[in-house]
Amino acid sequence: MALDLGCGVGRHSLFLASSGFSVVAMDASLAGVAFARSLTFAGDCNVLFLIALMTEFPLRDCSFDYLLAWNVIYHGNRAIVEHTLGEIRRVLRPGGFFQGTMLSKRNLNYRQGREIAPETFVLDGADDDKAHPHFYCDSGELKSLFAGFDMLRLRDCEHDGPGSNHWHFVAKKI
Repeated sequence: MALDLGCGVGRHSLFLASSGFSVVAMDASLAGVAFARSLTFAGDCNVLFLIALMTEFPLRDCSFDYLLAWNVIYHGNRAIVEHTLGEIRRVLRPGGFFQGTMLSKRNLNYRQGREIAPETFVLDGADDDKAHPHFYCDSGELKSLFAGFDMLRLRDCEHDGPGSNHWHFVAKKI
């Protein structure tokens, strides 16, 4: 069973379902989930869509083997990230895999805009993703956030282009 946290318009959810996974796709955006759900009508997909916040999973403990959070959990301050990681730990089975991204302090947007909490910035007046809080971390902070996980792969890399550094990781729940 796989969970696509912050599924947006469903591209990862649909890929996972087409690869044979039973998928729960969760996002706070009603419009994104509605669009993703509309795509499943064209085929036989094993996807359950939920509208929920990343800090409040309406899911049972230890119910997932794999969880994907791509460009999701860094949208908040450290306390929100920690709380979300607690929910991820709760719903993953022991030995379950967690794949995702976090923002690197090498990202050119680090320290841009208004700092609303330590290492968390908002670009006032932005009409896109940058209007939301963005939490940035270095490798030491990331490793402390991921207590309870064995970090199998951790790479600070350009994500979308020059200066767009994100941490790409695969971790296993201990």
